[in-house]
Amino acid sequence: MPFLPYLFFGGTCRAALTRYQEILGGELDVMSMSDMPPGEAEVPPEHTDLVMHGALRVGDGVLMASDDPSPDFSPPRAMCVHYGVADVDEAERIFAALADGGEITMPMAETFWAPRFGSCVDRFGIPWMISAEPPAGD
Repeated sequence: MPFLPYLFFGGTCRAALTRYQEILGGELDVMSMSDMPPGEAEVPPEHTDLVMHGALRVGDGVLMASDDPSPDFSPPRAMCVHYGVADVDEAERIFAALADGGEITMPMAETFWAPRFGSCVDRFGIPWMISAEPPAGD
């Protein structure tokens, strides 16, 4: 069974998943707190538009996420979401789109392990590592 990242956002989950779909493509499913069946849980009015669960399916991968309405929410640390593609130009496109409005922590460049690799924290506070994978057999 593969590992599946599950991200938490402080109220920006819908915007983040929508942006990731714009960049990566795939199929996006989002359930709001207001979609919860009656009687399941009390949802404060200020939380009805928050995301209870979202899933972006891209190829064989799934990136899942939701909003964390707690007052002490903070963006993730000590982790990154890695996304690798076969094409250098596609890796550079994805990296530039994710870094837009965020912070580049390692500029996209050739490395000894990959034709291109870079890391950034996107505008939603999520750390990413993007790579162009070396050709099979290398």
